Amino acid sequence: MTCSAEYTLQLRARGFRMTSQRLAILHVLRHEGTHLSPGEIYKKALMELPGLTEPTVYRTLEFLAENGLARSSHAGGGRLTYQIAAADHHHIVCRVCKTEIEVEHRLLSSLYHALETASGFKNIGSHVTFFGVCPKCQTN
Repeated sequence: MTCSAEYTLQLRARGFRMTSQRLAILHVLRHEGTHLSPGEIYKKALMELPGLTEPTVYRTLEFLAENGLARSSHAGGGRLTYQIAAADHHHIVCRVCKTEIEVEHRLLSSLYHALETASGFKNIGSHVTFFGVCPKCQTN
């Protein structure tokens, strides 16, 4: 299924329409397949949609995140990034070399369950980034 068809259906199901700005940003997020800063998204989406403005990208990213089509996270140094909403996962970043690996959400599912039980909150959604020292940097 194309980006347009897939995401148009999801937006319509939520009562929204697909705009050219939303489509360009979703296309970038889906096909890059990694965490991107709003500035990086803007530069890539601008190639697809000349005339796109950076404030529009920020507003659209917030809209897409609020509606479950994009996911925001804070990377090292508090840097805000976005990615297409897909399977939940988390990251571990090396404090020394900045190498980053993904951690499957299932490894943290018991923690999320305990948080829900203890707090009374439900459907806790988050992207967690852990920081440590990778095996390579431990030997240096």
